[in-house]
Amino acid sequence: MCSKGLLGIIDKGMVQGEILLLKFMRLTVSTVAVLLSMSSLAWGTSVPTEVSVGNRAIPDLEWLPVLDPDLPPLGEYSKFLPLEELYPESTTVTTQLVIRLSERRVYVYRNDRVQTSYPIAVGKEGWETPTGQYEVMQMQRNPIWEHPWTGELVYPGPDNPLGSRWIGFWTDGKDLIGFHGTPNEELIGEAVSHGCVRMRNQDILSLYAQVELGTPVTVEP
Repeated sequence: MCSKGLLGIIDKGMVQGEILLLKFMRLTVSTVAVLLSMSSLAWGTSVPTEVSVGNRAIPDLEWLPVLDPDLPPLGEYSKFLPLEELYPESTTVTTQLVIRLSERRVYVYRNDRVQTSYPIAVGKEGWETPTGQYEVMQMQRNPIWEHPWTGELVYPGPDNPLGSRWIGFWTDGKDLIGFHGTPNEELIGEAVSHGCVRMRNQDILSLYAQVELGTPVTVEP
């Protein structure tokens, strides 16, 4: 008795619930149809048709126009492109050396900016270091020095006039001029060489690590 009465109440409630659900669906479909009709007038498209699913008719939404993406106006593409694509990081590094004879210094430039400089000794009177545009043509570790007049050879060591590194940038086909170390560091800053550019031993090691064959060398007065 109690079970039958309970089932009756449940059945009745379910029926009422379905009726309310159907009413709500009809109202929703009607509202959507009105909105779609209004939008169709704005876009000049036809009113959507209905498709049946079971016993219910629902609007066919596949007709809806596809809106264009939010495209930027001309000249504002930067808002839609990744930063790294707009401003790619440059990986090309250009090194050049500039010798200023009057200052007794050599400057190391990277991409047109001074990175560092070193004091130097330059050619003395009658043996001046030639001015002009050159490039590194020789690089040698622990060079052997040959006396230009006697032909005597001096092997690597503390008494070698070339120090521990040689960077050649000028030749007349017979003689050579370049950067090198020296056992007489106290003369750095003077005009005492036979045209070469003398450097402190620790400085020539540093410079050697920053250049390569073909590095431009400019010698200014």
